[in-house]
Amino acid sequence: MRGARLLFDGMPRRDAVSWNTLIAGYSSLGSSTRLALAAFREARGSGIQADRFTYAAVLAACGGARDGRSGRAAHGLAVASGLARDAFLTNSVIDMYAKCGMIDEVRLVFDRAEERDEASWNLLLSAYVRMGWPEVAVHVLVWMHRSGVKLDSFALGGILKVCSELEGSEDLRRMLHGCVVKVGLDLDMFVGSAMVDMYAKNGGLEEAIKVFDCMPNQNVVVYGAMIAGFARLGNDPCPEVRIEAVRLFSNLLRMRIKPSRFTFKSVLEVCNLTDAVSCGRQIHAHVIFNGFQDDEFIANALINLYSKARSVNDSLRCFHMTPKQDVVAWTSMITAFTHDENFEKALYFFIEFLSIGKEPDQFTLSSAMNACAALSLPATCKQLHCYTVKSGLDQFTVCGNSQIAMYRNIGDVKASKKTHEQITCLDTYSWSSMVLTYAVHGHENEALELLQKMKDCGVIIDNTAFLAALIACSQQGLMDEGFRHYESMISDFGCSPSAKHKACIVDLLGRVGKMAEAEDFIMGSGSENDPVLWRALLRACRIHGDKERGIRTGEKLMDLEPFAATSYVVLYNLYMDAGKVSLAMRTRGLMRERGVSKETGISWAESGGSIRHFADGDSSCQQNNAVHARLEDLLVRVKQRTECGGTDVWELGFQSRKAVESSLGRHGELLAVAFGLSTLPSVAPVTVMKNQRISLESHETLKLLSGQENRGIIVRDPTHFHRFDQGSCSCRDYW
Repeated sequence: MRGARLLFDGMPRRDAVSWNTLIAGYSSLGSSTRLALAAFREARGSGIQADRFTYAAVLAACGGARDGRSGRAAHGLAVASGLARDAFLTNSVIDMYAKCGMIDEVRLVFDRAEERDEASWNLLLSAYVRMGWPEVAVHVLVWMHRSGVKLDSFALGGILKVCSELEGSEDLRRMLHGCVVKVGLDLDMFVGSAMVDMYAKNGGLEEAIKVFDCMPNQNVVVYGAMIAGFARLGNDPCPEVRIEAVRLFSNLLRMRIKPSRFTFKSVLEVCNLTDAVSCGRQIHAHVIFNGFQDDEFIANALINLYSKARSVNDSLRCFHMTPKQDVVAWTSMITAFTHDENFEKALYFFIEFLSIGKEPDQFTLSSAMNACAALSLPATCKQLHCYTVKSGLDQFTVCGNSQIAMYRNIGDVKASKKTHEQITCLDTYSWSSMVLTYAVHGHENEALELLQKMKDCGVIIDNTAFLAALIACSQQGLMDEGFRHYESMISDFGCSPSAKHKACIVDLLGRVGKMAEAEDFIMGSGSENDPVLWRALLRACRIHGDKERGIRTGEKLMDLEPFAATSYVVLYNLYMDAGKVSLAMRTRGLMRERGVSKETGISWAESGGSIRHFADGDSSCQQNNAVHARLEDLLVRVKQRTECGGTDVWELGFQSRKAVESSLGRHGELLAVAFGLSTLPSVAPVTVMKNQRISLESHETLKLLSGQENRGIIVRDPTHFHRFDQGSCSCRDYW
């Protein structure tokens, strides 16, 4: 444009056409509105008589810059010059006000216009479409038809687009489709793609397919709209229906049509929803071949794809290849690490995200909370909560829901309840998450009362709420009520019970000592090959001393999970308890032959912003000497108190210093609790995480410690929350 201006300045004579060309040039740049207006003022100052093309160029510049104030001034000058009566200039004024979002002025200019043409009607229609007012846009369309205005592809395409965002308007969509056919535009590419998009966005997949099949010479836009339709189907359709989108993508390639960025994004979303990772990798190759690997939307879809496949390194590679790493890309990466159970890396990524000065959104914070919850880090959880409040994102339901789960995982039921009460727009997950919080922490009555309140308030009861109800019934041994909820979720609410729901029923039967009925339930559940159910039965057999059924269950588990060390260890112990030493030795040998090794037990606790890990059987770390000494002191005091109270410290085996040291080396969770008692304020509960089931010895010791120290102790293992308080545990000694 600089060259054009130099050429213009060198002209000996300049007329209206010269000035119009210069102003239009500045206007077309978009970012040079100020220069366009300056040129207009200069032209008027030099005595040039502005014509309709001059005003059209100035109005276009104001509209492009969303400068309604200057646009209104230009409109006034046009009216004063008498040129505003012309339909051409009227259309320019309408377009300018529409782009500035001044819909009242748009309608006023249209209603007072002395001349209108088809473009005037189309601009009015597009103004309402731009404002997101589909109902008014439809009325304008009907008005156009009744006024005898010919409907063209621009008008119909625009109204079809806005109606695609309008829910619950099936009759309106069919009416518009009939209108399109009647005016003969059903084969128009622009209108056809808009119809496909309209049906596909609102679940009318069959209609979208029919429109798609009737269109000749489908282009990339039509294919993109159709593929996107499959991606928008939600979570209900079966994968066989969705995978049709991949077939369409294959047809597109076979026809040698170059896919667009939007097409790649949509087909990758379908691969995400169907877990078609292998297919997604092939599409990734096409993305690279077409040079779209730097597109942030495609990169986010690829990050999510590899995340679901637990291939977090590939997700990270896609993240680093994206030049524009926006908040969505960072959030996808944090979620990928969380999904891969690499929670510490997820939090590290979140901290790095903040350190480079980026602002998180509600989804970023939700993902960070999920990672923090999985690690059970009380101090970090509270810091995240404070940051959420400070940033104003606590108003979003998704943050509130994650916050409920976060506090549940660190054992703070009061904070979960307070968060639930502060959420302004509760959804199904908000209610279900709170019911689950009560259930897993031993507040069974509150859980069942809140479930009933959900029903009374008309909230949809989902699988999570029913799972919480079954956990609550199981922990209290409410067999009849548990079965009532289980049957209700199937018959009354149409929910399909998962293995976890069925395992709760097995656990419920096991708690009341009905092992035979529990085994029969497993065999008739349709999930007889799911190890979760058999583990619940094995736990019941171990607690109730049903050795024969326990051995049979252990052998079944070993067949179902041939590389799970827990199955071998439990079966070995069952054989030894039953006096079947040879079978126990054979189990140990089989474990060795298959290369199965027992995972090291690790416990951890947080204090002062740092995390301390304690491994079972490892006392080599010199930093643990103080913690060992603290635990030894605690155990001696417990022993003295129990002896004075007439209680024998029996199985704990703490009669000698040597026995104490031996126990210290075996149980990392005891060291973690001692560390917490030594470093945390006296009013703060001690929260410990362990990657294995807590042992009987540690469980009984912690019950005594909670009473001795008058302190709440929370230990979370893979299956239970153990809240030790005043000598008792929330699991009621059944875990």
